[in-house]
Amino acid sequence: MAHIKLHNEELPGIVGLFDYRTETAQPMSALAEVLLRGPSSLSSGEREIIAASVSYWNQCHFCHTSHAAAAVAHLNSGLPLIDDIKAGLPNTPVSDKLRALLHIAHQVQGNGKNVTEADITAARNEGATDLEIHDTVLIAAAFCMYNRYVDDLGTWAPGPNEAYAEMGERLAHQGYIKVLEGA
Repeated sequence: MAHIKLHNEELPGIVGLFDYRTETAQPMSALAEVLLRGPSSLSSGEREIIAASVSYWNQCHFCHTSHAAAAVAHLNSGLPLIDDIKAGLPNTPVSDKLRALLHIAHQVQGNGKNVTEADITAARNEGATDLEIHDTVLIAAAFCMYNRYVDDLGTWAPGPNEAYAEMGERLAHQGYIKVLEGA
């Protein structure tokens, strides 16, 4: 049970919080829509991997698993990707550019001043553009906020990866604003 009385205690994670306070849900879901599904040279699957990785590093089960499930849907892969993200993607072929951006995201997740010029240079050397670096930092920073919002208000989350498959499909194919409208 959440730390506050939600309108619908059956809604998990951020969905219950968005239902509780739609005034804040609207801009938060719009930000997620732009960051994860808006125009970008990074695929939505890659951006979902960044969001899921940051959420895993922050120990936010709901956000990690729902965004990893969205990555599964975008990339047409199987549910084992969810656990592979937790392990640092040893079994998933991803570009060296994405690995460099994930390193930057991990630095952001750790502290607001951890990203170094060497991290940026390494990402650029792998072909990352300034916009991709910008968006990676913003995705990582935003997901630190989302993760703390979900976990610090004590929301509940389904356990098994399979419980997130349908949510991942909805996020990937309907988007974050449509999911909010269905809450």
